[in-house]
Amino acid sequence: MPYLEHPEVRALSADTIDSLIAQQLYSYLNFVSNLESKIVNRGTKLIAHGELAFPVPQKVRLDAWKIYCDEAHHALSGFDLIHQVSQGTGIAALPYSFDGIMRRLDNAGQPLEEEAPHLVHLLQVVVFETVVTSLLTDIPRDPTVVTAVREVVDDHARDERWHHAFYSLFYDHLWATLPPDTRSRAARALPELITACLAPDRAAIGTALESVGLPRDTVRGVLDETYTDEMVTAQIRHAARRSIRMFAEHDVLDLPGGWDAFAKAGLLLSKEEERR
Repeated sequence: MPYLEHPEVRALSADTIDSLIAQQLYSYLNFVSNLESKIVNRGTKLIAHGELAFPVPQKVRLDAWKIYCDEAHHALSGFDLIHQVSQGTGIAALPYSFDGIMRRLDNAGQPLEEEAPHLVHLLQVVVFETVVTSLLTDIPRDPTVVTAVREVVDDHARDERWHHAFYSLFYDHLWATLPPDTRSRAARALPELITACLAPDRAAIGTALESVGLPRDTVRGVLDETYTDEMVTAQIRHAARRSIRMFAEHDVLDLPGGWDAFAKAGLLLSKEEERR
């Protein structure tokens, strides 16, 4: 929550800051519940049902069904924890909408939809499932985080290590089935998909800041001054570094327009980032 360091937010009372922290937790858990049920399981069930343009072995379909159940459990755990925290603290969760994130994700892959139905849904899952493991590693080890939150995130992280391995292997197979022109279009779409996956949810943060009494213009200033383009791009590149390496290893950057698209999005890794 870098915006807690902004002067306009630091001037708020301790109780108000606690309320913002609770809303950030609710927003994160709502994001996870929506992501798993609306994005990840939308693509995973295509594999589980064998509804792809290429044959999927029965063992792979069985693993996909297991992942489908895992992700539903993560969605339930997040929703349940929102209920527990709101009951325990008396801080009600604000209304949450995933619609803006969903639109960004689907719009990023729109050029692929006509020639390769469902490809964008599969690439969304590949991106999320190969970046999420790195996002879940710090919280379970942090003793300043409430135990129940650490346990829920740790449970999620353990499952996601398996999901990461599954989708890394699945991506190998998926990419090999695509014709060259489709690969090139997918390469140009991937940076926008990565950005849509990992960009801060300004709408949810703005709603929380307005709910504690900050005027809309002040909130806009807090967001603009906290989430600069350079800072957001650096965070996204760091979080997605393993996925970017995986794409580079599959020659995504060597396809027509691939390198330019990743460069324009600020997602080319430095030598140091490549070693991490």
